[in-house]
Amino acid sequence: MSKFYYAPTHEYVKVDGNIGYIGITDYAQHQLGNVVYVDMPEEGDELTAGEEFGAIESVKAASDLFAPVSGTVVEVNSQLEDEPGLINKDAMNNWIAKIELSDLSELDNLLDEAAYKTHCENEH
Repeated sequence: MSKFYYAPTHEYVKVDGNIGYIGITDYAQHQLGNVVYVDMPEEGDELTAGEEFGAIESVKAASDLFAPVSGTVVEVNSQLEDEPGLINKDAMNNWIAKIELSDLSELDNLLDEAAYKTHCENEH
Protein backbone atom coordinates (compact mmCIF):
# COMPACT_ATOMS: atom_id res chain seq x y z
CA MET A 1 0.00 0.00 0.00
CA SER A 2 1.40 3.40 -0.92
CA LYS A 3 1.48 6.35 1.44
CA PHE A 4 1.83 10.09 0.78
CA TYR A 5 4.33 12.35 2.53
CA TYR A 6 4.51 16.12 2.05
CA ALA A 7 7.29 18.74 2.07
CA PRO A 8 6.60 22.28 3.34
CA THR A 9 7.70 23.44 -0.15
CA HIS A 10 4.56 21.73 -1.59
CA GLU A 11 6.08 18.65 -3.17
CA TYR A 12 4.80 15.21 -2.28
CA VAL A 13 6.31 11.77 -2.42
CA LYS A 14 4.04 8.77 -2.75
CA VAL A 15 5.98 5.83 -1.33
CA ASP A 16 5.49 2.21 -2.35
CA GLY A 17 8.22 0.04 -0.83
CA ASN A 18 11.53 1.70 -1.72
CA ILE A 19 10.07 3.51 -4.75
CA GLY A 20 8.88 7.10 -4.50
CA TYR A 21 6.77 9.12 -6.92
CA ILE A 22 7.52 12.84 -6.60
CA GLY A 23 5.17 15.57 -7.74
CA ILE A 24 3.60 18.84 -6.65
CA THR A 25 0.57 18.95 -4.41
CA ASP A 26 -2.93 19.97 -5.39
CA TYR A 27 -2.46 23.09 -3.26
CA ALA A 28 0.67 24.02 -5.26
CA GLN A 29 -1.00 23.59 -8.66
CA HIS A 30 -3.91 25.80 -7.49
CA GLN A 31 -1.41 28.50 -6.49
CA LEU A 32 0.47 28.28 -9.79
CA GLY A 33 -2.50 28.25 -12.13
CA ASN A 34 -2.28 26.73 -15.62
CA VAL A 35 0.95 24.74 -15.84
CA VAL A 36 2.65 25.21 -19.23
CA TYR A 37 6.07 23.56 -18.73
CA VAL A 38 7.81 21.10 -16.40
CA ASP A 39 11.62 20.94 -16.25
CA MET A 40 12.29 17.37 -15.12
CA PRO A 41 15.43 15.54 -14.05
CA GLU A 42 16.85 12.77 -16.23
CA GLU A 43 16.88 9.05 -15.56
CA GLY A 44 19.95 8.20 -13.51
CA ASP A 45 20.11 11.60 -11.79
CA GLU A 46 20.78 11.53 -8.06
CA LEU A 47 18.35 13.65 -6.03
CA THR A 48 19.23 14.97 -2.59
CA ALA A 49 16.51 15.82 -0.07
CA GLY A 50 15.92 19.57 0.09
CA GLU A 51 17.84 20.33 -3.10
CA GLU A 52 16.43 21.64 -6.38
CA PHE A 53 15.76 19.01 -9.06
CA GLY A 54 13.74 20.91 -11.65
CA ALA A 55 11.20 23.65 -12.17
CA ILE A 56 7.58 24.14 -13.08
CA GLU A 57 6.19 27.06 -15.04
CA SER A 58 2.66 28.35 -15.27
CA VAL A 59 1.08 31.30 -17.01
CA LYS A 60 1.45 33.19 -13.71
CA ALA A 61 4.84 32.14 -12.32
CA ALA A 62 7.81 29.81 -12.34
CA SER A 63 8.74 27.77 -9.32
CA ASP A 64 11.70 25.58 -8.45
CA LEU A 65 11.05 21.97 -7.48
CA PHE A 66 12.79 20.58 -4.39
CA ALA A 67 13.33 16.89 -3.71
CA PRO A 68 11.43 15.80 -0.58
CA VAL A 69 13.70 12.74 -0.30
CA SER A 70 17.00 11.47 -1.71
CA GLY A 71 17.31 8.80 -4.36
CA THR A 72 18.06 7.86 -7.95
CA VAL A 73 15.66 8.81 -10.74
CA VAL A 74 14.46 5.61 -12.42
CA GLU A 75 11.79 7.20 -14.62
CA VAL A 76 10.30 10.59 -15.48
CA ASN A 77 6.69 11.17 -16.46
CA SER A 78 7.24 11.79 -20.19
CA GLN A 79 3.52 12.56 -20.65
CA LEU A 80 4.19 15.92 -18.98
CA GLU A 81 6.52 16.97 -21.81
CA ASP A 82 3.56 17.18 -24.20
CA GLU A 83 0.79 17.72 -21.66
CA PRO A 84 2.07 19.68 -18.63
CA GLY A 85 -1.55 20.65 -17.89
CA LEU A 86 -2.15 17.11 -16.63
CA ILE A 87 -0.81 18.43 -13.31
CA ASN A 88 -3.75 20.86 -13.16
CA LYS A 89 -6.22 18.06 -13.85
CA ASP A 90 -4.90 15.72 -11.14
CA ALA A 91 -1.69 16.81 -9.42
CA MET A 92 -1.65 13.94 -6.96
CA ASN A 93 -1.65 11.26 -9.67
CA ASN A 94 0.54 12.99 -12.27
CA TRP A 95 3.94 12.55 -10.67
CA ILE A 96 7.05 14.17 -12.14
CA ALA A 97 9.83 11.73 -11.19
CA LYS A 98 9.90 8.13 -10.00
CA ILE A 99 12.90 7.45 -7.77
CA GLU A 100 14.49 4.62 -5.89
CA LEU A 101 14.74 5.92 -2.33
CA SER A 102 18.21 5.86 -0.82
CA ASP A 103 17.27 6.63 2.81
CA LEU A 104 13.80 5.73 4.08
CA SER A 105 14.49 7.51 7.39
CA GLU A 106 14.21 10.85 5.50
CA LEU A 107 10.45 10.26 5.39
CA ASP A 108 10.40 11.06 9.12
CA ASN A 109 11.28 14.68 8.23
CA LEU A 110 8.18 15.13 6.06
CA LEU A 111 4.58 16.01 6.93
CA ASP A 112 1.62 13.67 6.96
CA GLU A 113 -1.64 14.76 5.32
CA ALA A 114 -3.08 16.42 8.46
CA ALA A 115 0.11 18.34 9.22
CA TYR A 116 0.41 19.44 5.58
CA LYS A 117 -3.19 20.68 5.56
CA THR A 118 -2.47 22.75 8.68
CA HIS A 119 0.73 24.08 7.04
CA CYS A 120 -1.28 25.25 3.99
CA GLU A 121 -3.96 26.90 6.14
CA ASN A 122 -1.27 28.80 8.04
CA GLU A 123 0.25 30.10 4.79
CA HIS A 124 -2.85 32.15 4.02
